[in-house]
Amino acid sequence: MILIDTHAHLYLEEFDHDRETVIQNAIRSGVQHILCPNIDSTSLSALDELCGSYPGLCHPMMGLHPTSVKENYKTELEIIRKRLFDSPDGTYVAVGEIGMDLYWDKTFINQQEEAFAIQLEWALAKKLPVVIHSRDSFDEIMGVLQNYNSLTGVFHCFSGNVEQATQLVEKGYLFGIGGVVTFKNSGLDKVVQAMDLSNLVLETDSPYLTPVPYRGKRNESAYISMVAQKISQLKDIPYADVCRITTENAIKLFNLPTSRG
Repeated sequence: MILIDTHAHLYLEEFDHDRETVIQNAIRSGVQHILCPNIDSTSLSALDELCGSYPGLCHPMMGLHPTSVKENYKTELEIIRKRLFDSPDGTYVAVGEIGMDLYWDKTFINQQEEAFAIQLEWALAKKLPVVIHSRDSFDEIMGVLQNYNSLTGVFHCFSGNVEQATQLVEKGYLFGIGGVVTFKNSGLDKVVQAMDLSNLVLETDSPYLTPVPYRGKRNESAYISMVAQKISQLKDIPYADVCRITTENAIKLFNLPTSRG
Protein backbone atom coordinates (compact mmCIF):
# COMPACT_ATOMS: atom_id res chain seq x y z
CA MET A 1 0.00 0.00 0.00
CA ILE A 2 1.15 3.55 -0.77
CA LEU A 3 1.07 6.03 2.11
CA ILE A 4 1.89 9.73 2.40
CA ASP A 5 3.02 11.37 5.63
CA THR A 6 1.79 14.93 5.12
CA HIS A 7 3.48 16.37 8.21
CA ALA A 8 6.81 15.28 9.69
CA HIS A 9 9.78 17.12 11.20
CA LEU A 10 12.42 14.54 10.31
CA TYR A 11 15.08 17.25 10.09
CA LEU A 12 15.04 17.84 13.86
CA GLU A 13 17.90 16.76 16.12
CA GLU A 14 15.84 13.87 17.50
CA PHE A 15 16.75 12.03 14.28
CA ASP A 16 20.40 13.04 13.99
CA HIS A 17 21.74 9.66 15.13
CA ASP A 18 19.59 7.42 12.89
CA ARG A 19 17.88 9.52 10.21
CA GLU A 20 18.78 7.16 7.37
CA THR A 21 17.30 4.22 9.27
CA VAL A 22 14.11 6.20 9.91
CA ILE A 23 13.85 7.03 6.22
CA GLN A 24 14.36 3.42 5.18
CA ASN A 25 11.79 2.26 7.74
CA ALA A 26 9.29 4.63 6.17
CA ILE A 27 10.01 3.43 2.64
CA ARG A 28 9.64 -0.21 3.69
CA SER A 29 6.29 0.68 5.27
CA GLY A 30 5.00 1.99 1.95
CA VAL A 31 5.54 5.71 2.56
CA GLN A 32 6.11 7.32 -0.82
CA HIS A 33 6.16 10.99 0.16
CA ILE A 34 7.02 12.84 3.39
CA LEU A 35 6.01 16.49 3.66
CA CYS A 36 8.17 18.59 5.96
CA PRO A 37 6.91 21.90 7.39
CA ASN A 38 9.31 24.64 8.38
CA ILE A 39 9.38 26.13 11.89
CA ASP A 40 11.42 29.37 11.69
CA SER A 41 14.78 30.70 10.50
CA THR A 42 16.71 28.31 12.75
CA SER A 43 15.26 25.23 11.03
CA LEU A 44 15.94 26.29 7.44
CA SER A 45 19.37 24.70 6.99
CA ALA A 46 18.31 21.37 8.47
CA LEU A 47 15.15 21.36 6.34
CA ASP A 48 17.20 22.09 3.22
CA GLU A 49 19.68 19.35 4.02
CA LEU A 50 16.99 16.72 4.58
CA CYS A 51 15.00 17.48 1.45
CA GLY A 52 18.15 17.85 -0.59
CA SER A 53 19.36 14.45 0.59
CA TYR A 54 16.07 12.71 -0.26
CA PRO A 55 14.67 14.43 -3.36
CA GLY A 56 11.33 13.06 -4.49
CA LEU A 57 10.69 11.61 -1.04
CA CYS A 58 10.97 14.57 1.35
CA HIS A 59 9.20 17.74 0.23
CA PRO A 60 9.64 21.06 2.06
CA MET A 61 7.03 23.63 3.06
CA MET A 62 7.87 27.20 3.96
CA GLY A 63 6.33 29.16 6.81
CA LEU A 64 6.73 30.61 10.29
CA HIS A 65 5.29 28.46 13.08
CA PRO A 66 3.00 30.44 15.41
CA THR A 67 4.98 29.57 18.53
CA SER A 68 7.99 31.20 16.88
CA VAL A 69 6.12 34.51 16.57
CA LYS A 70 7.91 36.64 19.18
CA GLU A 71 9.30 40.18 19.44
CA ASN A 72 11.37 39.65 16.28
CA TYR A 73 8.52 38.22 14.21
CA LYS A 74 8.86 40.80 11.43
CA THR A 75 12.50 39.85 10.92
CA GLU A 76 11.55 36.17 10.90
CA LEU A 77 8.74 36.80 8.40
CA GLU A 78 11.09 38.62 6.05
CA ILE A 79 13.53 35.68 6.08
CA ILE A 80 10.69 33.26 5.33
CA ARG A 81 9.26 35.54 2.64
CA LYS A 82 12.56 35.71 0.79
CA ARG A 83 12.93 31.94 0.88
CA LEU A 84 9.42 31.44 -0.46
CA PHE A 85 9.50 34.04 -3.21
CA ASP A 86 13.13 33.81 -4.27
CA SER A 87 13.00 30.04 -4.79
CA PRO A 88 11.84 28.55 -8.09
CA ASP A 89 8.19 27.58 -8.38
CA GLY A 90 7.72 24.01 -7.21
CA THR A 91 10.37 24.21 -4.50
CA TYR A 92 7.77 24.25 -1.74
CA VAL A 93 4.58 22.18 -1.67
CA ALA A 94 2.74 24.45 0.79
CA VAL A 95 2.95 27.49 3.03
CA GLY A 96 3.32 25.97 6.45
CA GLU A 97 3.34 25.41 9.26
CA ILE A 98 1.39 28.58 10.00
CA GLY A 99 -1.56 29.56 12.16
CA MET A 100 -2.12 30.39 15.82
CA ASP A 101 -1.31 28.66 19.10
CA LEU A 102 -2.83 30.03 22.31
CA TYR A 103 -2.28 26.95 24.46
CA TRP A 104 0.84 28.03 26.30
CA ASP A 105 0.92 31.78 25.94
CA LYS A 106 -1.34 34.55 24.63
CA THR A 107 1.28 37.29 24.89
CA PHE A 108 1.72 37.56 21.12
CA ILE A 109 -1.86 36.87 20.04
CA ASN A 110 -2.06 40.00 17.89
CA GLN A 111 1.30 39.31 16.29
CA GLN A 112 0.31 35.69 15.63
CA GLU A 113 -2.87 36.87 13.93
CA GLU A 114 -0.94 39.34 11.80
CA ALA A 115 1.73 36.80 10.85
CA PHE A 116 -0.96 34.28 9.95
CA ALA A 117 -2.78 36.72 7.67
CA ILE A 118 0.46 37.79 5.97
CA GLN A 119 1.37 34.20 5.20
CA LEU A 120 -2.12 33.49 3.86
CA GLU A 121 -1.51 36.34 1.41
CA TRP A 122 1.73 34.67 0.38
CA ALA A 123 -0.11 31.41 -0.27
CA LEU A 124 -2.56 33.22 -2.52
CA ALA A 125 0.27 34.88 -4.42
CA LYS A 126 2.16 31.60 -4.86
CA LYS A 127 -1.01 29.56 -5.51
CA LEU A 128 -0.06 27.12 -2.75
CA PRO A 129 -2.13 25.30 -0.12
CA VAL A 130 -1.67 26.18 3.54
CA VAL A 131 -0.94 23.90 6.48
CA ILE A 132 -2.59 25.37 9.55
CA HIS A 133 -1.67 24.89 13.20
CA SER A 134 -4.70 25.80 15.33
CA ARG A 135 -4.14 24.87 18.95
CA ASP A 136 -6.72 26.43 21.28
CA SER A 137 -7.38 29.06 18.62
CA PHE A 138 -10.21 27.82 16.40
CA ASP A 139 -12.37 30.96 16.66
CA GLU A 140 -9.39 33.24 16.08
CA ILE A 141 -8.30 31.19 13.07
CA MET A 142 -11.79 31.29 11.60
CA GLY A 143 -11.92 35.05 12.11
CA VAL A 144 -8.86 35.44 9.91
CA LEU A 145 -9.89 32.82 7.33
CA GLN A 146 -13.20 34.51 6.62
CA ASN A 147 -11.22 36.97 4.49
CA TYR A 148 -9.56 34.21 2.43
CA ASN A 149 -12.30 32.11 0.92
CA SER A 150 -10.29 31.07 -2.14
CA LEU A 151 -7.58 29.28 -0.15
CA THR A 152 -7.40 25.60 0.60
CA GLY A 153 -5.18 23.40 2.69
CA VAL A 154 -4.98 21.20 5.77
CA PHE A 155 -5.82 21.72 9.40
CA HIS A 156 -2.83 19.96 10.89
CA CYS A 157 -3.44 17.76 13.94
CA PHE A 158 -7.12 18.67 13.95
CA SER A 159 -8.51 18.56 17.48
CA GLY A 160 -11.89 20.21 17.07
CA ASN A 161 -15.39 18.79 17.23
CA VAL A 162 -17.77 17.61 14.52
CA GLU A 163 -19.45 21.00 14.20
CA GLN A 164 -16.12 22.74 13.69
CA ALA A 165 -15.03 20.11 11.19
CA THR A 166 -18.23 20.66 9.23
CA GLN A 167 -17.51 24.40 9.02
CA LEU A 168 -14.09 23.70 7.60
CA VAL A 169 -15.33 21.12 5.09
CA GLU A 170 -17.68 23.78 3.75
CA LYS A 171 -14.66 26.04 3.24
CA GLY A 172 -12.81 23.29 1.37
CA TYR A 173 -10.20 22.30 3.96
CA LEU A 174 -8.86 18.83 4.66
CA PHE A 175 -7.87 17.44 8.05
CA GLY A 176 -4.52 16.01 9.08
CA ILE A 177 -5.15 12.93 11.20
CA GLY A 178 -2.25 11.47 13.17
CA GLY A 179 -1.41 9.48 16.26
CA VAL A 180 -3.92 11.30 18.46
CA VAL A 181 -6.69 9.26 16.82
CA THR A 182 -5.29 6.19 18.62
CA PHE A 183 -5.39 7.84 22.07
CA LYS A 184 -8.17 6.89 24.46
CA ASN A 185 -10.57 9.73 25.29
CA SER A 186 -9.11 12.08 22.68
CA GLY A 187 -12.53 12.52 21.11
CA LEU A 188 -10.98 12.45 17.65
CA ASP A 189 -12.44 9.01 17.01
CA LYS A 190 -15.96 10.45 16.90
CA VAL A 191 -14.90 13.23 14.55
CA VAL A 192 -13.22 10.78 12.16
CA GLN A 193 -16.27 8.53 12.18
CA ALA A 194 -18.44 11.49 11.19
CA MET A 195 -16.16 12.71 8.40
CA ASP A 196 -15.92 11.50 4.84
CA LEU A 197 -12.62 9.89 3.91
CA SER A 198 -12.32 12.37 1.05
CA ASN A 199 -11.65 15.06 3.67
CA LEU A 200 -8.72 13.33 5.38
CA VAL A 201 -4.98 13.09 4.92
CA LEU A 202 -2.57 11.17 7.14
CA GLU A 203 0.30 12.65 9.16
CA THR A 204 2.65 11.74 11.99
CA ASP A 205 3.99 15.11 13.20
CA SER A 206 7.19 13.16 13.92
CA PRO A 207 8.90 13.15 16.36
CA TYR A 208 5.74 14.07 18.31
CA LEU A 209 2.31 12.50 18.99
CA THR A 210 3.37 8.89 18.57
CA PRO A 211 0.46 6.47 18.08
CA VAL A 212 -0.42 3.63 20.38
CA PRO A 213 1.28 1.23 21.11
CA TYR A 214 4.43 3.39 20.93
CA ARG A 215 2.97 6.42 22.70
CA GLY A 216 5.61 8.14 24.82
CA LYS A 217 8.42 7.20 22.45
CA ARG A 218 9.74 9.09 19.44
CA ASN A 219 7.41 9.11 16.47
CA GLU A 220 8.54 8.40 12.92
CA SER A 221 7.00 8.28 9.47
CA ALA A 222 6.78 4.48 9.34
CA TYR A 223 4.10 4.67 12.05
CA ILE A 224 1.69 6.32 9.61
CA SER A 225 0.38 2.83 8.87
CA MET A 226 -0.95 2.61 12.44
CA VAL A 227 -2.95 5.76 11.89
CA ALA A 228 -4.41 4.31 8.69
CA GLN A 229 -5.26 1.07 10.50
CA LYS A 230 -7.08 2.95 13.25
CA ILE A 231 -9.12 4.93 10.74
CA SER A 232 -9.95 1.68 8.97
CA GLN A 233 -11.31 0.27 12.23
CA LEU A 234 -13.23 3.40 13.17
CA LYS A 235 -14.94 3.73 9.81
CA ASP A 236 -15.27 -0.02 9.20
CA ILE A 237 -13.72 0.20 5.76
CA PRO A 238 -10.78 -1.72 4.28
CA TYR A 239 -7.29 -0.56 5.19
CA ALA A 240 -6.43 -0.50 1.48
CA ASP A 241 -9.20 2.03 0.86
CA VAL A 242 -7.90 4.31 3.62
CA CYS A 243 -4.42 4.21 2.11
CA ARG A 244 -5.65 4.78 -1.44
CA ILE A 245 -8.08 7.62 -0.76
CA THR A 246 -5.92 9.57 1.70
CA THR A 247 -2.98 9.23 -0.70
CA GLU A 248 -5.11 10.53 -3.58
CA ASN A 249 -6.24 13.44 -1.40
CA ALA A 250 -2.65 14.39 -0.56
CA ILE A 251 -1.41 14.07 -4.14
CA LYS A 252 -4.19 16.34 -5.39
CA LEU A 253 -3.87 18.98 -2.66
CA PHE A 254 -0.09 19.26 -2.66
CA ASN A 255 0.41 18.60 -6.38
CA LEU A 256 2.72 15.66 -5.71
CA PRO A 257 3.98 13.22 -8.34
CA THR A 258 2.04 9.98 -8.39
CA SER A 259 5.24 7.96 -8.10
CA ARG A 260 8.83 8.61 -7.14
CA GLY A 261 11.61 8.85 -9.70
